[in-house]
Amino acid sequence: MNQIKIGKFIQEKRKEKNLTQNDIAEKLSITDKTVSKWETGKGMPDVSLMLPLCEILDISVNELLSGENLDNNKYVDKAEENIIGLVKNNKRKFILYNLSAVVIIIYTLILTVVAAYVPMQDWIKILIVALAFVLLIPNIFLLSYFDREAGTFECIHCGHRFIPTFKAYIMGAHTITRRRLRCPNCHKKSWCKKRIDE
Repeated sequence: MNQIKIGKFIQEKRKEKNLTQNDIAEKLSITDKTVSKWETGKGMPDVSLMLPLCEILDISVNELLSGENLDNNKYVDKAEENIIGLVKNNKRKFILYNLSAVVIIIYTLILTVVAAYVPMQDWIKILIVALAFVLLIPNIFLLSYFDREAGTFECIHCGHRFIPTFKAYIMGAHTITRRRLRCPNCHKKSWCKKRIDE
C-alpha cells in the first residue's frame, strides 16, 4: 500500500465533499492532526475508522486502500492486494509493540539485578536505579502510544467506538481490558472496553 497515494486520495475525496480536515475529525471523534497525517502519507487510518471514513467520503474500503477509484475489472485484484498489505502492516505494528515490551522488561530487570547484587558504592547503585527510571518513562509512553493505536474503545452507554486523545488515554484509570474515558458521542464518562478489530 502506498500511504502517500492513499493520503492524496483521501484529500481529493474530502475536498470533493467540501469538507475540512476538522469536519472529518469531528465525525470520526479524532483530531484534525490525525487527518492531516493521513493526507500527507505519514499515517494510515486505523482499521476501526476505515469504514466510517469511507462512508463519509462515499468510497469503498478497497478504493481507500488502493488510493484510487476502481472500476469492476480492477476491483477483485486490488481487494486481494489490499488485504495482504493490511495484514502485513498490522503484523509489523504487533511485532513492534511486543518487541518494545520485551526490551523494557529485560533492561529493567538487568539494571535492578546489577544494583541489588553487584558490590558497588551506594551512589553508583542510586545512579543505576535512576538510569532505569529515566529509560523506563519514555518507553512506557511508547508502549502507551502503540496500545492506544491498536483498536478502539467502546462506550458502555451508547456503544460508540472511538480512539481517545493521547492525553485522555494516559490520564484515564484502567484495568487490563477497560479504561475510564469520556465518550465523544454521548459525553458520558465510563469504563470503556478495549476492542481489537479484526
